[in-house]
Amino acid sequence: MYYPEELIEEIRTRNDIVDVISGYVRLQKKGSSYFGLCPFHNEKSPSFSVSRQKQMYYCFGCGAGGNVFTFLMEYENFSFVEAVKYLADRAGIDLPEMEYSKEAKEKADLRTAILEVNKEAAKYFYVQLKSGRGTQAYTYLKDRGLSDETIKAFGLGYSNKFSDDLYKYLREKGYTEELIRQAGLINTDERQGVYDKFWNRVIFPIMDVNNRVIGFGGRVMGDAKPKYLNSPETPVFDKSRNLYGLNRARTSRKPYFLLCEGYMDVISLHQAGFTNAVASLGTALTSGHASLIKRYVKEVYLTYDSDEAGTRAALRAVPILREAGISAKVVRMDPYKDPDEFIKNLGAEEYEKRIGNARNGFMFTLEMLEKNYDMASPEGKTDFFREVAGRLLVFEDELERNNYIEAVSSAYRVSPESLQKLVAKTAVNAGMAKPVSRPKRAEGSGEGRKKEDGILTSQKALLTWMIENDRLFGKISSYISPDDFTGEIYQTVARLLYEQHERGELNPAQILNHFTEEEEHREAASLFHTKIRELRTKEEEEQALKDTILRVKAHSIDYRTKNLDPADMAGLQRLMEEKRKLEDLRKLHISID
Repeated sequence: MYYPEELIEEIRTRNDIVDVISGYVRLQKKGSSYFGLCPFHNEKSPSFSVSRQKQMYYCFGCGAGGNVFTFLMEYENFSFVEAVKYLADRAGIDLPEMEYSKEAKEKADLRTAILEVNKEAAKYFYVQLKSGRGTQAYTYLKDRGLSDETIKAFGLGYSNKFSDDLYKYLREKGYTEELIRQAGLINTDERQGVYDKFWNRVIFPIMDVNNRVIGFGGRVMGDAKPKYLNSPETPVFDKSRNLYGLNRARTSRKPYFLLCEGYMDVISLHQAGFTNAVASLGTALTSGHASLIKRYVKEVYLTYDSDEAGTRAALRAVPILREAGISAKVVRMDPYKDPDEFIKNLGAEEYEKRIGNARNGFMFTLEMLEKNYDMASPEGKTDFFREVAGRLLVFEDELERNNYIEAVSSAYRVSPESLQKLVAKTAVNAGMAKPVSRPKRAEGSGEGRKKEDGILTSQKALLTWMIENDRLFGKISSYISPDDFTGEIYQTVARLLYEQHERGELNPAQILNHFTEEEEHREAASLFHTKIRELRTKEEEEQALKDTILRVKAHSIDYRTKNLDPADMAGLQRLMEEKRKLEDLRKLHISID
């Protein structure tokens, strides 16, 4: 499914990026660019730059960057198509019907239909709550301390005691039984026939980041089981990749999320002013949740239940968040069970204090681990520190690991030197620190990733140099071709950039139009905004340029050699010639004049 590239480019050029972003960020002109406070991270001095000439934005603080489509995708969390539609409407451009393959059209039509029936069901549930049938559920919510404003804001509702009432209502509205079933709103069995998935329950509509109802959660009125029930997986609802309350939390602009266990915790926190609260949807935190969270914040405060199950959930969540690059802290609710109870009894101000006193996630795991050992005996204490040493090895960065060694040493009154030695010994015993006989790491492992990340950073640096300085484009392109960039997106961007240069134009903002899938667009946007270390002299600049070209070219030759068909003698000859030229290049001086 796509719009013609010419139309996308027309929409982009009719929406000046400075004008669009000025609607979100206060910008001031400095030289040829405009600057303001970055909307994607907290800062006190402006580092967010918008170029009218290039029609691109870039933050020198957090590295966010792209064109006008990218900005709306990041700020409003639009898909690429949604950003196109928004800007087309802003510019008064009529969009044609989108072009779909047959399969894509069927999927898109089904998603649209499910979202429509979900919206109708949510309206029905809300009306039921406010009717005579919903008195018990409405009283329950009021007794839980929720205001009418909060109930409306979260669209809370009620499914009445008649087990096929919603089904009949939706059928009267013209929706087919099959569509209602695909939306996860009904079940069927031989005894009852068709019956509603939710009945006699308080209903919590689950919305995506664009405020569309994608599913429902239901809390039973009475003693029936299960107490809480969620929609099944559907074409629009994946519980492992959505978070309750994210549609509201993403606009809080706070640098962290409060991660809860339940719907009521999220709602109570929002009502108390903590509008950055979210919760996983009846499932443990997953890597999918962590990836979703990272798009908005880099820090999470775990505010799970204070019981044993909540503690276990926090212990599972900390490493998942760390793996995604998110720092985690743990907020304790003692003596109350959860944030909802805590705020009702002690209030928002005391909860704010608990946030301020939150425990570092790793140190919290050690506190819980300590309970498994007899710390009064030398043997128990030694075994505890051996386990701690093993856990410290998860920090691959040496500086970060040393900082945690210092923190553990201070907390448990052990010398940093002895703990450092124990960590080193543990690494050797685990086969992680044998410089001579260390086996080759599997592809995709830490060392392999770091090397690969370094190459990709070098490729990004070349692309950034080429769009920033036309003279450098000529220098780089004489040694590097689009084929030297590894990865499909890198090669595509380089090819389009080289084609533009041949036509006498450089327009990276237009290149981004080529990528309509959300993740591809974001990755492509990042290629033009690599942070390059400030170089003080011309000689340093020339050496950095030469080193980067050599690194990218050498990696390209190695990559193509590994993937060469052994029978391709012509290809082998070309690679041998390129290797010879690479050696000659090492002896040359590359001037930036």
